[in-house]
Amino acid sequence: MEVKEDENILRYAPFSSVVAPGFWHNLSQLKLDVDRLSEYPRKIWGYYSASDPPGFNMSLLVDYSAFNSDFTVESTSLPSNGILLNTNTLESFKECNKTELIKNYGMELWEQAINGEAFQNPSLLSKFILLTYADLKKYQFVYWFAFIAPKLSDALVVKPASKIDKILSPEEVDILGKVYSEMTDSTMQSYFVVTVDQMGNMSALPLETFDAAYKDKNKRTFLCFSDPSNLTENPGWPLRTLLGLIPFKWKHLAGSTLEVIGIRRKFNAGWGVGESVLFTLKLPEDSPAPENIDWVGWERNARGNFGPRMADLGASMDPLRLAETSVDLNLKLMKWRLMPELDLDVIKGTRVLLLGAGTLGCCIARLLLGWGVRNITLVDNGRVSYSNPVRQMLFTFEDCKNGGRPKAEAAAGALSAIFPGVVSKGVQLSIPMPGHGMGRGCKEEVLKSVEQLEALIKDADIIFLVTDTRESRWLPTLLAVIHGKLTINAALGFDTFLVMRHGLRPPFGSLGDGEKEPAMDFTSKQISGDQLGCYFCNDIVAPGNSTKDRTLDQQCTVTRPGVSLLASALAVELAMSILQHPLHGKAAACCVGGGGEEVLPSPLGAVPHSIRGFLSQFQQVLPATMRFNQCVACSPKVVKEYSSRGHDFLCQVFDAPGYLEDLTGLTDLHQATLSLEVLELSDAESGSME
Repeated sequence: MEVKEDENILRYAPFSSVVAPGFWHNLSQLKLDVDRLSEYPRKIWGYYSASDPPGFNMSLLVDYSAFNSDFTVESTSLPSNGILLNTNTLESFKECNKTELIKNYGMELWEQAINGEAFQNPSLLSKFILLTYADLKKYQFVYWFAFIAPKLSDALVVKPASKIDKILSPEEVDILGKVYSEMTDSTMQSYFVVTVDQMGNMSALPLETFDAAYKDKNKRTFLCFSDPSNLTENPGWPLRTLLGLIPFKWKHLAGSTLEVIGIRRKFNAGWGVGESVLFTLKLPEDSPAPENIDWVGWERNARGNFGPRMADLGASMDPLRLAETSVDLNLKLMKWRLMPELDLDVIKGTRVLLLGAGTLGCCIARLLLGWGVRNITLVDNGRVSYSNPVRQMLFTFEDCKNGGRPKAEAAAGALSAIFPGVVSKGVQLSIPMPGHGMGRGCKEEVLKSVEQLEALIKDADIIFLVTDTRESRWLPTLLAVIHGKLTINAALGFDTFLVMRHGLRPPFGSLGDGEKEPAMDFTSKQISGDQLGCYFCNDIVAPGNSTKDRTLDQQCTVTRPGVSLLASALAVELAMSILQHPLHGKAAACCVGGGGEEVLPSPLGAVPHSIRGFLSQFQQVLPATMRFNQCVACSPKVVKEYSSRGHDFLCQVFDAPGYLEDLTGLTDLHQATLSLEVLELSDAESGSME
C-alpha cells in the first residue's frame, strides 16, 4: 500500500476549555468592584492534568482560583499561564483582531524562550488567552480561548509511538514514576529532563539543562512533559509549543532527533506512569525570522467552527443574587462613567425611617431602592383604601379588600417583592400629636407609642417626614433634634410643594454640661447646617388639630398627581446629596442671592435648605432660613423642657397645644403684635400724630 506523504507528520491533541461557574462569579465581582470600565489585561491561571482522575482528558480548566496571585490548586494539576481580556461591549469583542492579538502574546512567549526565562520557568510555555464579554444584567458570558503555539514546519515521527513499559525495564518505569511523584514543584512537573546512564541510574533535571544533557553521549536523554492526551499516537498540545521553540533557543538542535516521553499518570492499584508514551521525533530544520512566525491556537466551538462559546448562568444563579448584582451594576455605572467620587457604600449602609406610607412615602421608598438603600422602615397607622393604589405606587387593588391591609405592612411587603435584597419593615403606629388630646384611659397607650417612635428614630440614620398633617410632624421633629438625626420633610399643596432638610445639631447632651447652642451668624452669605431652621421655624403658632371641623376635601390632601412625584424625587435626591457631601448634614446652604459659589458642593451638586415648587408656573425656588429661637419644635427651651420633664412635658403639650406658645414666648409675641396693630390703625392716634 502506498504511504501518504503526511503520515509521518506529528499531530497534537488540542486542549478543550472547561470553565467552572465560580470563575464567572469572581469575574463579575472584579468587574463591578475593581476593573469597572477598564479593559486592561489581567493575569489568570488555568490548569490541566496528566493524571486520571480527574476525568477531563485534554482539558484546560479555569475556576474560582484563576485570579489567585499564585498558582494554588491540587497537587496533581499543572499550571497554565493565562491572559484575561474582558471587553466592555459585545461589539468590542467582535471587532478585536484575533490574529494580531495571538501574535502579540506569541511574540512575548518567543522572547521569553530566547532569553531563557521560559526554560527556567517551564509553566510559561503553556500559555493561553481568554477573550470575554460579560453581560452582567443577564449573567451571560461570551468567551473564546486561544492556546498559544507557533505555526512552524511540522515535527516528524521517526518511530511509531510506544508505551514506555515496552522501551524501559519495569524497574526503570517504577523509578520514573517515583521521580515524577516526588516533584513538589508543579512547574518542574510540566516539562523536565530525564537521563539514564550506562549503569541504569536515572536522574531528573530541570528543562533548562536539556541542551547540555543531550550533548552527553554517555547517557540516554529523554525530554519529558506532563501529557494531558489519552491518544497513543498523539501527544497533548503542551508539546507543540516546546518543540516549536527549542530550535530558537538552541539553534544547533534544529533537525535533531529527540526521544520525548509524554508522562501519563494512571491509577491502577496505585499511581503509576506505565501508560506513558515514548515519541521518537525529528525537529524541523528551519527556524524562520520571528516576524514571519504565525501563531495559532484559537479554539473551535461546539459546532466545530472557529468561534466563541457562551455561558448562560442566568437561569442557574440565585435570583436574589442576580437582582442584587443588577442593582449594584446600575449604580456602579454612574460611578465609573460620571462620578468616580460617588460613595455607594455610604448609601447602601444608610438606615431610613419613613414616617408616613401614603403617596409621598410610597414614592420615596421606591426611589430609595433605586439608589441602593437596603434598610427601610415604614410607619403608618392607616389601612389601604380603594382610592389609594392609583396614587400610592406600592399598593394594588388586592390590598384594599376586606377593610384594607395596614399601609406600613403592605408597603414593606411590596418593597421586598420588588427587590428581595431590601430589609423592609412595616410598623403600624399612631404618632401622638399636639392638640389631639390623650383621652381618658389612653395615657399609657400614648406614652408607649412615644417610646416606640423614639426607639425607631434612634435606630435610623435619615428620617423622612411625610405624614398627612402638620401636627403629626411635631414629635418626630423634636425627637430627631434630641438624637441628632438628619431629617427630610416633604409637604404638598394643590399645585405646590415643599421639600426641606432640618438643621442638624449634635445630639442633645453630647457636648456635656457646658453645652451651648451654636452662635447665630446673620452676616454670612450662607447658613451652616447646624443653623438651618426646621419645618416649624417659619411658623409663629403651635400645631393643633388640623382635622377638626373640616370637610372631606379639607381633610384629604387634594393635589395634582404629578406634584407628589416631583416632591418625592427631590426629597430623595436632596438626601443623597447630603450623604455625599463631605460635611453630610452639616453642609451649608446658600441664602437667596447670597452667592452660592462659596458653598462647598456635594459631588451630586448643590445641597439647598429647602425647595419650593410651583407647578402652575413650573418654577422652583431655593430659600434658606435660619432656625428660629422661639420655634415650638427645635428651640433650646423646648429641647431642654423635654429633656428635663420627659413624658410629663409631652402630656401637657398633647392636651394643651397653647402651652408650647407660652413656653417659647410666642404668646407674648402675638400680644405685642396686636398692640402694635392697634396703635397703627387708631384714627385718633393717627390724627394726633399729624
